[in-house]
Amino acid sequence: MSRRPAGSSHRLTFLVLATGMTAGALLQSLVIPALATFQEALDTTQADATWILTATLLAAAIGTPIAGRLGDMLGRKPVFVAVLSVTAVGCLLSAVATSLPLMLAGRVVQGLGVGVLPLAFGIVRDSFPAARLAGAISSLATLAAVGSGAGVALAGPIVSAFGISGLFWVPLVLLVVSIAAAVAFLPSGGSRAPGGVSWTAAVLLSAWLVCLLLGLSRAPQWGWASGRVLGLLAGAVLFLALWLLAESRARHPLVDLGMMRLRGVWTANLVAFLAGVGMYASFAFLPQFLQTPPSAGYGFGSTVSESGLVMLVQTGASFVTGLAAGRLASRISSRGLLLVGLLTGAVGYGTMSLAHDHFWQACVAAVLIGICFGASFAAMANLVVAAVPPEQTGVASGMNANIRTVGGAIGSALMSTVVTAHAGATGLPAESGYTVGFGMLALATLAAAGATLLVPRVRRDPLTHSEPDVPTRHPQAALVPGGTVAGTGEE
Repeated sequence: MSRRPAGSSHRLTFLVLATGMTAGALLQSLVIPALATFQEALDTTQADATWILTATLLAAAIGTPIAGRLGDMLGRKPVFVAVLSVTAVGCLLSAVATSLPLMLAGRVVQGLGVGVLPLAFGIVRDSFPAARLAGAISSLATLAAVGSGAGVALAGPIVSAFGISGLFWVPLVLLVVSIAAAVAFLPSGGSRAPGGVSWTAAVLLSAWLVCLLLGLSRAPQWGWASGRVLGLLAGAVLFLALWLLAESRARHPLVDLGMMRLRGVWTANLVAFLAGVGMYASFAFLPQFLQTPPSAGYGFGSTVSESGLVMLVQTGASFVTGLAAGRLASRISSRGLLLVGLLTGAVGYGTMSLAHDHFWQACVAAVLIGICFGASFAAMANLVVAAVPPEQTGVASGMNANIRTVGGAIGSALMSTVVTAHAGATGLPAESGYTVGFGMLALATLAAAGATLLVPRVRRDPLTHSEPDVPTRHPQAALVPGGTVAGTGEE
């Protein structure tokens, strides 16, 4: 029996990973435009309906680093298949749900599907030649942004055609196809980390993330000074301290704190946090601005489908940028690509803040923000993967995604607080709320661009094959596919 050519095998591996990641990304955002429809269908309140989104956010924050660690330890292929299978069960639960509790149970299980992101990066690093890593990782990282944007754009047509249950049946079909293809075609083997999972650390990590994200997401509704919010934030600080203590004493930590202190890692995480603050709020507030009736003194009275088309334009810009990210990084380095992407995003948010009188201006802003997503997600993933040994790829990528999620929760909560604090005569948010809010997102994205300058250059980046301006001096080195030895990137 003849073997498949290597190039064909790599393309097939990438397609399987991309399908699974796209399904997971869609599940994060498909429900955003349909929350009012869920409220009516499940006979619940607006505040309770928002838990359909919050439940998945919390589960994703918990599951992502744990899935990454399990993949590093047990093998990425079996954990990838397991995560997709669990996510499929969550889709099925939500698709048949006729009550809020069952819907939320399904959404919690679906949130675990975000864990495929670090697993996919690890599989690519294990199985692709060094010359193709940059393009593959860039494209996969971009799919996380593309899937989120596409979910907002596709929700309306899917609900119109299949009802709200279609928001879960469509990803379920993708998941079933991905599971079958993963079992049949994904390569086995690869680097593995020694030891087990520190479940004490996993519980404490879950505790502080849940307290932090729940407090931030509920603060605009409950009030930043409310006892519940302050109690949750205090709990987050306490559990964070206990988690750090547990990790420092664990024989086999869930997250290697020494790895997190590497300059190539902590600087990428700082950029991820600030970028998250600036980037994620656009998914909810850009369509909301477009749909505001002109009688409010701003906005365009767009329908859900029309605002979805603008988000589709943003998604298209992300996709095209992501496809070109590998080649761009080979010319200007991953750090340079990240800087350019974030500066472009800051201009996009600045445009929405200061120049939003015409529909075309909002479209231009959407394109610039899309370019920011495509370039930033791709470059950040490359920088994190290049900074750690292969056996730590999953957990490092998972924590980077988590830190970006925390930043996104903060940015969304602040944006919601700013917009709703400025009420107009019509009862709708005043234009000044969006002006200040988008300006705030522009400043956060600009701060992320500034933090990019702290990211070190590497001796020989296995993803871009670029040479540094100065030599590396960190003693730890990572053996990457193809036999290339890469320094950790410390200047």
